[in-house]
Amino acid sequence: MTATEHEQRRLHALEILAHSEELVSAPRLSAIYDELAARTTADLEDKNPLVLCVMNGGLYATAELTRRWAFPFDLDYLQATRYRGELNGGEIAWKATPGTLLNERHVLVVDDVLDEGHTLVAVLEALQKQGPASLRTLVTCEKLHNHKHPRAHADYIGVSLPDRYLFGAGMDYRHHWRQLERIVALPEHAEGH
Repeated sequence: MTATEHEQRRLHALEILAHSEELVSAPRLSAIYDELAARTTADLEDKNPLVLCVMNGGLYATAELTRRWAFPFDLDYLQATRYRGELNGGEIAWKATPGTLLNERHVLVVDDVLDEGHTLVAVLEALQKQGPASLRTLVTCEKLHNHKHPRAHADYIGVSLPDRYLFGAGMDYRHHWRQLERIVALPEHAEGH
């Protein structure tokens, strides 16, 4: 990619953000992480859990959640994706599997969003084969629609949002804006483009 193409991408990302709609403010998102931390603490504080961050989207949720915990845990990651920077999902691609043994561990998988759930279902099926003592899932948000995978679920959901193209809080728009401390949606006329 040329310097000019990078500059065009940067300017496009700025324009998209300027015209996007805020769905969850920064203070509300912080409160959501507080609530998720309290709920997971009640369930996991005496279990020395293994937290598996689903990269790259789960990075921010994992950091926000675990910095609110006051108990020991182990941390690892995995990477499986269907999007690869595009707006619509494709085939699942495994980029990294956990290096930690899951056998008899209490495992919490942390991701950014539960959309259709195909990736999450595939991840959980693979992890379950390793014999964890328990396997829980946490997502910052879920999209409300009726085309989820029949086995897609999360044990902890921060907030339910409309079926829009979301970014911020770990979710990206074409590799940009994961770092936003709020959740925004593409303008409805730009979705699918």
